[in-house]
Amino acid sequence: MKLKIAVLPGDGIGPEVTNQSIKVLKCIAEKFNHEVETNSGLVGAVAIDKFNDPYPDKTHELCKGSDAILFGAIGDPKYDNDPKAKIRPEQGLLKMRKQLGLYANLRPTLVFESLLDMSPIKEDRISGTDILFVRELTGGIYFGERGRKDDNNYAFDTCQYTRDEIFRIAKMGFEYAQKRSKKLCSVDKANILETSRLWRETVQSMEKDYPDVTVTYEFVDAVAMRLIQWPNSYDVLITSNLFGDILTDEASVISGSMGLMPSASVGSENALYEPIHGSYPEATGKKIANPIASILSLSMMLDYTFNLKKESEIINRAVENSLLDRYTTPDLNKEDRSYSTDEVGDYIVDFIKKN
Repeated sequence: MKLKIAVLPGDGIGPEVTNQSIKVLKCIAEKFNHEVETNSGLVGAVAIDKFNDPYPDKTHELCKGSDAILFGAIGDPKYDNDPKAKIRPEQGLLKMRKQLGLYANLRPTLVFESLLDMSPIKEDRISGTDILFVRELTGGIYFGERGRKDDNNYAFDTCQYTRDEIFRIAKMGFEYAQKRSKKLCSVDKANILETSRLWRETVQSMEKDYPDVTVTYEFVDAVAMRLIQWPNSYDVLITSNLFGDILTDEASVISGSMGLMPSASVGSENALYEPIHGSYPEATGKKIANPIASILSLSMMLDYTFNLKKESEIINRAVENSLLDRYTTPDLNKEDRSYSTDEVGDYIVDFIKKN
């Protein structure tokens, strides 16, 4: 099969972890006789530095012309520390999602049995956790009207949703629930917010079309508590943009490290795959960044976009083996010897070659 992939390494540790994924991709292509074409583009702070635009037209055209996008990270302290900056790296991510129509973020949260002791939550609470968040990405408060009034002393951000936007994200949630354990939790704040009432009303109207799926409705604050108390009671959750942003970051600590979890942002024509961690500027250039989340994002790409199940499975097995052998970066191996970003990538490539 021919795979045409846009590679957007981005900022901070993005290029370092993405390089390991490309290494794994080339190994997979050789082992399974695929033809891979990768083309790189700029996004985030590096794109602002060169083009004064965090998501340049050139990068957009590259993404549109590819089968899938492998993305690293966005963010730079020089913008974080300047509240008056008019152009920010994160605007590139929002612009990319909007222009490519990437309306759904798929965020798995699972635990590796070999790393149960790494989680801040008791082992008996998290064992067996396998959650999929389906977060709406192109609507809600992040894209609503915003501004300042009264000499900059009054600020507002507007949350807004259409029924169609809710319907398409809920449809995806129902369909994933059907493929998994047939449990769907719809997250909202319908006791307070009008957008949440429309959200719940829309999801309720769809239940009849998926009679095999059991649907529960929970307020976002209750879900935030239960994710810590009993995360393994959830399977598929659908959320609005803001609620999903917060809950998925909360859930990411369950596994024991931000460097473990992959994600996908998908639309009707494009799909982008990225690790959930940020640009982690403190680690940039130190060769300590965990590449596993990026490598597992590549695995998701091969599975979800290209339907290459065997290729995805062998990557997952390689990752699991590296964790079992404690062949990991410092975030996962503080007591014994730890390994560099490159060494972990090499281990996973070597495992794939031999199995």
